[in-house]
Amino acid sequence: MKVETLIELAKEAMARAYAPYSGFCVGAALLCADGSVYQGCNIENASFTPTVCAERVAIFKAVFDGRRSFRAIAICGGKGGQITSFFPPCGVCRQVMREFCGDDFVIYLAGPGGVYEIHTLAEMLPYSFSAEKHMR
Repeated sequence: MKVETLIELAKEAMARAYAPYSGFCVGAALLCADGSVYQGCNIENASFTPTVCAERVAIFKAVFDGRRSFRAIAICGGKGGQITSFFPPCGVCRQVMREFCGDDFVIYLAGPGGVYEIHTLAEMLPYSFSAEKHMR
């Protein structure tokens, strides 16, 4: 799948966000190893702690459907339905990615004007907890 297509799916997911408190809508599109794509959006809560990020929504939907192998994720966000800056995944989302993904998992951060950055999970979470590192 082309990066631009994955980013467009993330932008589509961004439109479904529930963000009445921050006003920042975030969308994610997760590419599974089998080629399927799962979308997610952030869902806020007045109590903040129960708020869930777009990345985790996409991953949890995929896991619920039996997927466990992922290639990449595209993430975008902003106010007013527009991509306004880069939205890297939070620490909790990075650790959830690490539960299912290896160091080479690709994270595309979409920015305004059609530009994007490419990162790996190892780059974003250098000293992660993982089953293979901590179950020895």
